[in-house]
Amino acid sequence: MAGAYLRRIGTAVPAHDIHEKFVAFAGNMLIDPRARSIFLRLAAKSGIQHRYSCLREEPPGQKAGSDAFSFYGSGRFPSTAQRMKVFEQSAPELLRTALDQLALSAEERGKIRHVLVTCCTGFYAPGLDFDIIDYLGLSGATERTMVGFMGCYAAINALRLARHIVRSEPGAGVLVVSLELCSLHFQETQKLNEVISFTLFGDGCSAALVTGEPGGLALDSFQAVRIADACDQITWSIGDLGFDMYLSTHVPGTIARAMREHAASFPREEIDLWAVHPGGRAILDAVEDGLALDTDALQASRAVLASFGNMSSCTVMFVLQRLMQQASAGQRGCAMSFGPGLTAETMRFHAV
Repeated sequence: MAGAYLRRIGTAVPAHDIHEKFVAFAGNMLIDPRARSIFLRLAAKSGIQHRYSCLREEPPGQKAGSDAFSFYGSGRFPSTAQRMKVFEQSAPELLRTALDQLALSAEERGKIRHVLVTCCTGFYAPGLDFDIIDYLGLSGATERTMVGFMGCYAAINALRLARHIVRSEPGAGVLVVSLELCSLHFQETQKLNEVISFTLFGDGCSAALVTGEPGGLALDSFQAVRIADACDQITWSIGDLGFDMYLSTHVPGTIARAMREHAASFPREEIDLWAVHPGGRAILDAVEDGLALDTDALQASRAVLASFGNMSSCTVMFVLQRLMQQASAGQRGCAMSFGPGLTAETMRFHAV
């Protein structure tokens, strides 16, 4: 049977680096001095240096608009409708930047028959799938699939679908786009764990081309690992004031335990490259501990975490892009992302 190959990845983030300003803003939001002290200490140890947002950085007194200061005014955080309005305004611009970075040739565009989009942070219709087709000038007959509200592991699911498509239609090209504007869902709260979780997330977009033509990374196999008795540890729901995420403090320990239990499925001697979704420093530490990996095995994931934070579904694609630039032919790899369920979606691949 024909193979499927991840030929190229383009990535993009907004222009506004908000990490340091956000840490200061969130710290000041906490009324309890002890909670504030703990938050600032943990933020300093997060392993994150930069995160980017579609919201501008103009302080109060400047022209109001889609800036973080007016968007998240104390006591008047925006409604879900207001957040979705900004998503609809900002997402297409970031999308176009990522597609430009993918740099598709006219021949490659002509072969694209399917567009797959993953997103859990914003919705509108006609949506991103139509924006992609119009921007690239693709055929109106291009088939479109939205992989929605699956969280951080959605891109792995989209790559699995792309593999199925290419193996059944060897001449078809599949465009996989993952776009998330996580910064639109910050909540006003005095709960320390919630404020800490908001410190992880940033905005980003990836665009990838999957074809049956050998090159890049060969998509070898996929496996889903649902962790028993943990479905309530990561949840994601729609509220009146944005989307509400819950991340249990038990998640890292649960992942470490699951990795130990399933270690036989990920033998270290068979894997040269690790593309683990950097959901946070504790998540990477849990995978490293659970699978007894070398200290430098997750270097690409830690570098993406430091440079961009957790961008939900597109983050693992940023890691895969780095590995593609470094990999030697024949090296074997494993990609892994965690999300609601609690589930790990994994992909085995090798460099061509």
